[in-house]
Amino acid sequence: MKRLVGVISDTHGLLRPEAVAALRGSDLIIHAGDVGAPEVIDELRNLAPTFVVRGNVDKAQWAGALPMTAHVEVGGLVFHVLHGISELDLKPAAVGYAAVVYGHSHQPAIEMREGVLFLNPGSAGPRRFKLPVSIARVSVRGQQLRPEIIELQLKG
Repeated sequence: MKRLVGVISDTHGLLRPEAVAALRGSDLIIHAGDVGAPEVIDELRNLAPTFVVRGNVDKAQWAGALPMTAHVEVGGLVFHVLHGISELDLKPAAVGYAAVVYGHSHQPAIEMREGVLFLNPGSAGPRRFKLPVSIARVSVRGQQLRPEIIELQLKG
């Protein structure tokens, strides 16, 4: 069975309608931190079950309940989620993770390391410098992961 995972990060309180449209149809959503406002989580949960980790800007009282890391199971595969990749304190391949999902840098990236997918969806919130505004999707079928970065086409 194929499952579609929507991945978003660094919204900083801004959940753009283009991001919502790109995430629609996801079986589940992962937010890799720097949420910025609890309403972002509420809106994402209206689309699909949503797993969220805390980022460095998530300091308000509401964010205290967010974990620093999460393990999200998708069709028997485990995605390890954290905000800053520099906080990764284990060997994902040795633990058996299929993917490591992270944010923080605002730079989208898809990379394979020792058979593990490392995925940064980039930033879907306020534009930073000349970096793209983006999300990611991962199609999961059996043991296969097909990641893609979706650059959002912003209106105006």
